[in-house]
Amino acid sequence: MDTELPHFPYHKDPLATGAIKTSDTVCRCCGLARGYIYAASVYSREELGDRLCPWCIADGSAAKRFEASFIEHHALAESGVADSVIEEIDLRTPGYFSWQGATWLAHCNDACEFHGDATVEDVRQASAATKQQWMQDYEQAEQDWEWATRGYLPGSDSALYKFVCKHCQLVMFAWDLS
Repeated sequence: MDTELPHFPYHKDPLATGAIKTSDTVCRCCGLARGYIYAASVYSREELGDRLCPWCIADGSAAKRFEASFIEHHALAESGVADSVIEEIDLRTPGYFSWQGATWLAHCNDACEFHGDATVEDVRQASAATKQQWMQDYEQAEQDWEWATRGYLPGSDSALYKFVCKHCQLVMFAWDLS
């Protein structure tokens, strides 16, 4: 696997997040086995799980051919980011594993970078601004933050997904429950 993965501006390391994995599976879109396959959610009429390569996601051919998307784009649309950014993430960016559906966060009039499950340290060291943003996004109070993060472990039933603003570097958490 000497082939370099495509660059995804909003999902910097899809191998580390598990959205892409090594595999000899043949891509359903291009018909090639390139050594990597997409492993996270695909929203499409056809069952495409573990059958699309990162290159067909990056160039938009998978989205076009299968009328597929890789996130639930409603939150981005409501945030007011440009349609071109929504299309980049919805149609040409690997999504992520979540309980209820992959919601992408936005800040500073742009979509944020996805960094995977928050670590215990990320949550423990969350800034006041990060906590405030979470409380605002989920209409929660400070005691709810304490409840939601008590005993947090990545991959558990109470999930926190780490996003980072591309402009001001604010760390933000998308929250999901099983």
